[in-house]
Amino acid sequence: MKRSTDRILTTHVGSLVRPPEVLKHIIAKVKHQPVDEEAFARDVRDGVKEVVRKQAEVGIDVPSDGEFSKHSFSGYVTERLAGVETRPVPTPAQQPMNYPILVEEFPEFMAQYNGMYRTMWMPPEIPREGLTNLPREQNVVTGPVSYVGQVAVQQDIANFKAAMEGLQFEEAFIPAATPSVWETAKSEYYSSEEAFLYALADALHEEYKTIVDAGFLVQLDLGLPARNQVLPGKPRPTWEELRRVSEQQIEAYNHALQGIPQDRVRYHLCWGSMNTPHTSDIPLKDIVDLILKINAQAYSIEAANPRHEHEWMVWKDVKLPEGKILIPGIVSHQTNVVEHPELVAWRLKNYASVVGKENVIGGTDCGFSQGWNMIRVHPEVQWAKLSALAEGAKLASNDLWGKN
Repeated sequence: MKRSTDRILTTHVGSLVRPPEVLKHIIAKVKHQPVDEEAFARDVRDGVKEVVRKQAEVGIDVPSDGEFSKHSFSGYVTERLAGVETRPVPTPAQQPMNYPILVEEFPEFMAQYNGMYRTMWMPPEIPREGLTNLPREQNVVTGPVSYVGQVAVQQDIANFKAAMEGLQFEEAFIPAATPSVWETAKSEYYSSEEAFLYALADALHEEYKTIVDAGFLVQLDLGLPARNQVLPGKPRPTWEELRRVSEQQIEAYNHALQGIPQDRVRYHLCWGSMNTPHTSDIPLKDIVDLILKINAQAYSIEAANPRHEHEWMVWKDVKLPEGKILIPGIVSHQTNVVEHPELVAWRLKNYASVVGKENVIGGTDCGFSQGWNMIRVHPEVQWAKLSALAEGAKLASNDLWGKN
């Protein structure tokens, strides 16, 4: 994996705002409506080409494909696994509530926020009707889980490679879901959650290996119940229970990564990524030891979120292991305020002061659109933020390496 050997490199977390042409196909898929698969493939291919070009234009060193072929950062695996089916949830009351602690603490805010955030920045070309009350669904395991996404992942790789031709980047990454992504799934086949978790790990290993064999970095996204104070759909757990389940998940991650060089793996963790109070977030200092157990070379974490911005100081007391890289989120995806390049540079220099400049790559807190209906900022602002990240990285590099 490339390091910041003579300047601070820049990247992001993966998802970028999908163009309307791609969104219309994804929404049809989510609604179980007919989709012209050839047109979808064409629009994804064209969208990836344009989004990669824009990343080069604003100065991103390590780009992604924007996750344009996926309806969400994790839910896409439904289409790439055998042994799983999606069923409607009979009543909304049976669906676990997101962030129940925040709902308890800020009930009026959460009620209003949940009613608007999914469509706030939807492109005007996409009709709002029918986007907020879609039928609730649940993944159900009905047989042995295996990977059947070979064609889909190869198409992602082909689109990305074609889009990068003629452009200058340091390297590139493709995000992939973790084995813990379906901790709320119902199993009618496996006798235990652990058996299901390891079956997912074995299946997703094939996707990780395919990405790395194609010459890309693979980024595992999210996981770890200990990042929040609740496990979806279950009674509020103790801290010891959260730790125990998180450790079990990490063992499954590392099982899924067996045989994959550690220096081709990035791991991303954030605290739910919502534009909410975040008062229930577990402090980084309480879970940093868990994160460092994951067999990745680089760790991407939130750092621009005002609930976590101060946590660069955690690394004064916690030594980043030899050879590891930190990718702190230097710009936020949660606000349409564009960070000043000098603020970006200041944040980067804070991290460089505690882990070493060569061990820092500037990133974002999370993806700009983790799902088709989770667009965090207007796309114009997205590009302004990534441009500010690149400009700030140049300023920090000039100071850190003594350049004019």
